[in-house]
Amino acid sequence: MGKIWVFNGPNINLLGLREPEHYGSQTLAEINQGILKLADEAKINVECRQTNHEGVLIDWIQDLTPADFLILNPGAWTHTSYAIRDAISGVKVPAVEVHLSNIHAREAFRANSVIAPVCIGQISGLGAEGYGLAMRYAIDYQEQRA
Repeated sequence: MGKIWVFNGPNINLLGLREPEHYGSQTLAEINQGILKLADEAKINVECRQTNHEGVLIDWIQDLTPADFLILNPGAWTHTSYAIRDAISGVKVPAVEVHLSNIHAREAFRANSVIAPVCIGQISGLGAEGYGLAMRYAIDYQEQRA
């Protein structure tokens, strides 16, 4: 069985401070605690990471295997990074894209995700609970493949 990876892109480290009306008041550390709790209960290996550097995220993705599972909040790269899209597609890792805010109900430029077409699905607009839903899906997905 592979590992579940949770990668967060730019500015996600500012959760709790940055625009709480869009992103909520929970910090990234608090969200990660909830993820780790779900993984511990399911006895599944998970690791959470955040970066503000696109190349670092691409390197992390390229290190994944098809046995792994990726939960990804690409932040603003959602709308612009064909390089991240190509990395996910290239390693053929199952992935779910997560967004705290509803990207389809905000500014027009946020509505298009270049990442979503190479993901199993997208969870958008459910706040920090979106990570919990993605984790539950990843756990079930990993268990079915074991």
